[in-house]
Amino acid sequence: MEKTPSYFVTKEAPARISSMAKGTKLIVVVRDPVTRAISDYTQTLSKKPDIPTFESLTFKNRTTGLIDTSWSAIQIGIYAKHLENWLLYFPIGQILFVSGERLISDPAGELGRVQDFLGLKRIITDKHFYFNKTKGFPCLKKAEGSSKPHCLGKTKGRTHPDIDQEVVQRLRDFYRPFNMKFYQMTGQDFGWD
Repeated sequence: MEKTPSYFVTKEAPARISSMAKGTKLIVVVRDPVTRAISDYTQTLSKKPDIPTFESLTFKNRTTGLIDTSWSAIQIGIYAKHLENWLLYFPIGQILFVSGERLISDPAGELGRVQDFLGLKRIITDKHFYFNKTKGFPCLKKAEGSSKPHCLGKTKGRTHPDIDQEVVQRLRDFYRPFNMKFYQMTGQDFGWD
């Protein structure tokens, strides 16, 4: 197993992985691209507090509403574009798309889908999780080989800055056609809007 979020958006990755192991099963966790962009911005902001506002980085021209698709936080969420590249090398049946939202609302259900996809016996169930209100995420009741609960690290579950709702709506409108295409390509409606 190997993982990194950047594989899905790196143009060369599908060809390289295919040439190494054509039968590889791929698991891609996706979430609402607007939320994802804000989350990426929040992570950058935690490292560089003096960066421009989310709103100013979102647009090439705010007056006309032209979205800056060269900004990586925006580009990553155009999932249909990235998937097209992967489908040149892998059939859709070798790729499982996991909903980031359902990982939070129903972690055992989403992990059940992962276990099925990998041909594994379903071992992970609801009994393995509890919801941590402070983090806003489900956590493992205990980590493997430990008696202590395990939650995502302190870099996960950060509070997002308040973003102008008009900007959020413009981004929803921008992503909508890409999301619809992605739903069609995957046969899965993620319910983003």
